[in-house]
Amino acid sequence: MEIRAGHTVTEKRMLTQDDVDRFATLSGDDNPIHVDPEFAARTPFGRTISHGMLLYGAICGALSRSFPGAQQIEQELAFPHPTYAGEEVTLRLAVTEIAPGGAAWIDTAVIKPDGSEGCRGKTLVRWPQG
Repeated sequence: MEIRAGHTVTEKRMLTQDDVDRFATLSGDDNPIHVDPEFAARTPFGRTISHGMLLYGAICGALSRSFPGAQQIEQELAFPHPTYAGEEVTLRLAVTEIAPGGAAWIDTAVIKPDGSEGCRGKTLVRWPQG
């Protein structure tokens, strides 16, 4: 697959409470901030928030769909703003640099409805030499 710096892919994703609950079951992270709406309502967040690794999983899925065969070599992540259950987010993947050896740096982000970033990072991917 040939990609160029500047290539950007976006896709929408609704993060439902069911998604968050199923991730909690799968991961074993059943912190009430994620799975208990009554508890979460009494916190500074005011409602349940998505797991950071659920957001990363959404990014990984978008990478797989957008760049078939790419293998992640490195990943940096930050979670600057809470991403709430029930929010429709935009996953954004932006190729920033083509690296030697069939690799590329891609900026990754989960953009909340208000335009803030629930997750941001960058990943180095490469394609197997065939």
